[in-house]
Amino acid sequence: MYKSAVKSFFTWYIGFILRKDFSRFSFNKISFEEQRSILLLANHFSWWDGFMIFWINRLHFRKKFHVMVTEENYKNVWFLKYLGAFPVGRQPKKMIESLEYAGRLLDDPGNLVLIFPQGKLHSNHVKEIAFEKGLINLINSSNKHFQYVFSASFVDYFDTRKPTAACYLQSWEGAEFASLQLIKSAYNKHYEHSRQEQCRTIK
Repeated sequence: MYKSAVKSFFTWYIGFILRKDFSRFSFNKISFEEQRSILLLANHFSWWDGFMIFWINRLHFRKKFHVMVTEENYKNVWFLKYLGAFPVGRQPKKMIESLEYAGRLLDDPGNLVLIFPQGKLHSNHVKEIAFEKGLINLINSSNKHFQYVFSASFVDYFDTRKPTAACYLQSWEGAEFASLQLIKSAYNKHYEHSRQEQCRTIK
């Protein structure tokens, strides 16, 4: 009962602060298979990133949300665990356990697992998204029946006092034994296309 109440409150609160702190928050709807889980890969540039994808999942994918966060954030932001967050440790053994846990989550078609492949925060202005090697451990720990979704998010002010936020989504059908380099290349093509699209909205 307590867990449900906390989740309900913070679900409402996330929607509230997105409306309150941004002049516009937008994303494109994409097709996906309801009978397959989703591995969602996103760039990581702000405190907002996980909350944005959480809200998109609530409005569009409607799957059970999970996101990998640092041990520090998991301990310091007490309510994250009620919203599907799970920690990744710094020690190699704990890190592997977290990646294997995330892989097993993908075996349930009702789940969406959000991963920031950069591993830590980077500027919203980088031209390429780096990928940590642990992603392959996660993928190999699953039955590989999930679907990939790429998200590239950007925040700009344009002519408003409050910023605008845009998330560009794309489905990607990767090969069962896709390499890290192939996934990274596919994601960065989407990222660059999204970045160019975001620049066009300024004109």
